[in-house]
Parts: sequence; C-alpha cells; structure tokens
Amino acid sequence: MSQDVFGAGDGRASEQPPVEELGYEEARDELVETVKLLELGQMGLDDSLALWERGEALARRCEEHLAGAKAKVEAALSRGTDGAGDGAGAGDGAGADD
Repeated sequence: MSQDVFGAGDGRASEQPPVEELGYEEARDELVETVKLLELGQMGLDDSLALWERGEALARRCEEHLAGAKAKVEAALSRGTDGAGDGAGAGDGAGADD
C-alpha cells in the first residue's frame, strides 16, 4: 500500500484523487498516513510542504464530513422530539416507573 500513499515515491500529488472526492474514512486514513510521513522527517522541503498542504486539505475534508453528519443527527433528533416535550422519555410513559 505504501506506493499508493502520497509522499511515498516521488511525492507528486497528481497521483492522488482530489480531496473533494474522498469519503470520510478515505480522507481520515490518508491524513493518518500523511502525519506519519511528515513525522519521519525524511522528505525534502518542497515535498514536505506539498504533503503538509494536502494534509491540511484532508483535515478540512474530514471536518466537512463530520459537520454534515452532525447536522443530519441533529435534524433527525429534532424531528423525533417535535411535539414530544423535552424528549427525555420514549414512548407514552406507560411503565416508566419500574
């Protein structure tokens, strides 16, 4: 897999898919690998900067996915609690006092 990771080999970003096309898990996994490569400190300055910039873009992409997921969860929760009071109890209250 190391040949598929940005920074392994000649360090050209053109071999990687655009960050905007990555799903959360793909972006997160690539970000983890990016951090590992940068921590090794074995790349030249230009390659390190290019890798850093891609890492920043990957982090932003992950944040976008997480923000979208949070919005979906909040929307689902608000739909589930509309007209149901504070939403603390599920059901009609029967058997609530065990």
